[in-house]
Amino acid sequence: MTLKSTLFALSSFLGIAIAGSALAQSGENTYKQVCASCHGAGVLNAPKFGDKAKWAPLIAEGQVTLTAHGYVGVRAMPPKGGNPNLSIEGFADALVYMVNNSGGKWTSPNAQTIAAINKEVEARKAGLNKKQ
Repeated sequence: MTLKSTLFALSSFLGIAIAGSALAQSGENTYKQVCASCHGAGVLNAPKFGDKAKWAPLIAEGQVTLTAHGYVGVRAMPPKGGNPNLSIEGFADALVYMVNNSGGKWTSPNAQTIAAINKEVEARKAGLNKKQ
């Protein structure tokens, strides 16, 4: 391996590590700014951050379903956690942060997973509109 290819590989690795760290930090920041007010204290029966027993059945729903349903609003939780400006990506990263600190092992969603979440969001909205 040449010095140039070694430096390129190292810079690529560091870029991935820094990007992964930024996503984790972003999810943590969103949790603290948007989600903690309810999930920190268990307001209206919200699963508390770190409560593995409460989170287990939600985690079992899967990342796409849980993210989409939470984003649209579910039970007492308002859409987008109450922040109308929160993107699906921002919401998803905050959920990954909560899940991974509550017994799950999710990763920040890639483009394919975001597309699946968007599809589930539309299906959820259509289902909710039929009930009204």
